[in-house]
Amino acid sequence: MTLTQLHLTQFRSWARLEIEADRRPVAIHGPNGAGKTNILEAISMLSPGRGMRGAAPGDQARKGPDVGWQIRARIDEHEVTTRALPGQPREVMIDDKPSTQIALGRLMRVIWLTPAMDRLWTDAPEQRRRFLDRLTLSFIPGHAEDALGYDKAMRERNRLLKDEVRDPGWYRALEAQMAEMGAAVTRNRLDAIARIATAQDGARTAFPSASLTLLPGEGFADDPDPDSIAARLAAGRSRDMAAGRSLSGPHRADLGAHWGPQAMPAALSSTGEQKALLLSLILANARALEGESPVLLLDEVAAHLDADRRAALYDEICALGAQSWLTGTGPELFEALRGRAQFLAVAREAEVSRIMGI
Repeated sequence: MTLTQLHLTQFRSWARLEIEADRRPVAIHGPNGAGKTNILEAISMLSPGRGMRGAAPGDQARKGPDVGWQIRARIDEHEVTTRALPGQPREVMIDDKPSTQIALGRLMRVIWLTPAMDRLWTDAPEQRRRFLDRLTLSFIPGHAEDALGYDKAMRERNRLLKDEVRDPGWYRALEAQMAEMGAAVTRNRLDAIARIATAQDGARTAFPSASLTLLPGEGFADDPDPDSIAARLAAGRSRDMAAGRSLSGPHRADLGAHWGPQAMPAALSSTGEQKALLLSLILANARALEGESPVLLLDEVAAHLDADRRAALYDEICALGAQSWLTGTGPELFEALRGRAQFLAVAREAEVSRIMGI
């Protein structure tokens, strides 16, 4: 799939914006605060969830939560609209028909890398879990439904635990749901990790391959067997009741990463190597989706990369053929893409972002 038209209305810094694109990479450059990242965030909203910033819809409107916003796009032959009206949940329309966020995930696969993710390997496990789930969602759009089903059952179980309900019948029903959905979540995650490993094997790349592992966190977050999960939840009821919440399960999973012949933990690597590892995973993700035509969103991607690695990254992006949107503070950061990409200059004047030229 290719995103060929993008129209924003009252989204973040953009009162109105229209962009036409093709299969070539789009290099967006301009000073900080000009609205570059807002363009990428808008594209990320063409996928399930809260987008690359994880923001609530009311926080994305240009003039506050009482205004609302709209994003319209053409993805190949499909017309897609998503909008958030004041006080309403986000709406999705595909070809003028009401649709779901899950359907967006099936229509176009979106992969992103943001500066905040540079801290992924030293951040809290929750951030790595979200990163893994985004990888998984790119392969298995139904992963979102499995995760939502697990979370819903867990919230109900947590309510019983807080109220110190002791009737085992109530717990058995909820734990059966958690076990079924949790096993699916874990299987999806393990499948995504396997696909990334296959995509990295034998790839000619300037970026180091990372060996990924699903870590159990506190408990059994790596268990794909629903019967085993149900038994473990039942055995842990007393401890969970004392804590007032479910202490173990797929919601406590973590993502481990090592690289190089010495199996260096990613958390102990230099800032530059951590960035390179992330890029390696993003490229492997896109490579594993060959035939699915993912869209790559790479925000401030040149940070922590020298000129040689930037050039290598751009070569790999062009070789992948995946539509890519990149941001940076100046056009010189994308010099190695000259003649192979669309260049979009953005400025911000009098509190209004505007396009100066492509």
